[in-house]
Amino acid sequence: MLNRLFVQCAQCQTTHYIQFFKSAHYVCSRCGHHARLDPPHWIRQLCDRGTFHSLFTNLKSLDPLDFPQYREKLDAAVQKASGWEAVVTGHAEIGGVKAALAIMDPGFIMASMGSVVGEKIARLLEYAAGHRLPVVMVISSGGARMQEGILSLMQMAKTAAAVRLLHGKRQPLVTVLSDPTTGGVTASFAMLGDVSIAETGALIGFAGPRVIQQTIGQKLPPGFQTAEFLLEKGMLDIVVARRNLRATLISVLKIHQSRPYPVRGSGNE
Repeated sequence: MLNRLFVQCAQCQTTHYIQFFKSAHYVCSRCGHHARLDPPHWIRQLCDRGTFHSLFTNLKSLDPLDFPQYREKLDAAVQKASGWEAVVTGHAEIGGVKAALAIMDPGFIMASMGSVVGEKIARLLEYAAGHRLPVVMVISSGGARMQEGILSLMQMAKTAAAVRLLHGKRQPLVTVLSDPTTGGVTASFAMLGDVSIAETGALIGFAGPRVIQQTIGQKLPPGFQTAEFLLEKGMLDIVVARRNLRATLISVLKIHQSRPYPVRGSGNE
């Protein structure tokens, strides 16, 4: 979508010249809809030029359950997306502050979390804990990858345990929730950030509205899964337009850099 001469807004169908759309950070000038970005675009948007270095690029998904057509989906996703899996991990500098970085790729089976995605996230958190680095995660996901069954669901516990390890080293996890953030990703590391940031208008939730309404037997308020609604209910720290996201991350990271927390057990608490 982002490589054509003209693009259409997915929400209001307004046609944009790609160069103007790019200069607006891929945000519709008419309705404010934030288009989904792949990891290379996010890296250019957020990181200091030339500072991003990938980690754990050799990990690739297998087909442990011999799920019908799963292998074909993986092969097609590799051709379409920007990497071997639904998350790109590495380290970079953001405003001169070095940080570990994870960016999910909605072009890879809707950035669903299988065993390799969970492993890459967990390894990145462990790497950051070992190197005393803050972690920034840009999250957009359809949830757990059910073609891997229980192996995908186990990643929820594994990534949550890795977040706990990072917290033990008193390093912050900053989560950026973009559209959509749903399912098992929402139910694990996405909502465990020390600072939770969401893009304007992002859809954030666990299950779909119909499932929730049938479960609780009550009519749901309009827009209850939007970033703005979650901010109003205290589930997010800030909702930010994409043009202000890099500046917001720099502020958060520099606050931590200027006043780091002592490591537990160091005697300096």
